[in-house]
Amino acid sequence: MDELPGLWDVLIGNMSFVGPRPDVLGYADKLVGEDRDVLKLRPGITGPATLKYRLEDEIISEYVAQKQAAGDTRPMQEIAVEYNDTVIYPDKVRLNCYYYRHYSFIKDIQMILCTVLGKKMEYAGETI
Repeated sequence: MDELPGLWDVLIGNMSFVGPRPDVLGYADKLVGEDRDVLKLRPGITGPATLKYRLEDEIISEYVAQKQAAGDTRPMQEIAVEYNDTVIYPDKVRLNCYYYRHYSFIKDIQMILCTVLGKKMEYAGETI
């Protein structure tokens, strides 16, 4: 149900089924060089970065817990933002750039099916 507005945006042409998720404000401004190519893509309901990071909150929580167990005393939010900015976001940009440069209709169908069925797939040399 939470994707119904996105489906409407697909139907009227503002979004596609597969493409990068719209970024949080300010992050697109950080893109430089060829990484800005992802801005040429229409945002999508799903995509390679969406599949890889479908459990993003859990990944970040696990990282924060590891850092705190190792003695990091910074606030949880600060650790989480640092991890997103230095690891997750750059990896999402990498995957979305790969998608831009290696578009495949067959991979789009596979990504849609994997999203709906909660499955993983091989993409860009890794399992997402």
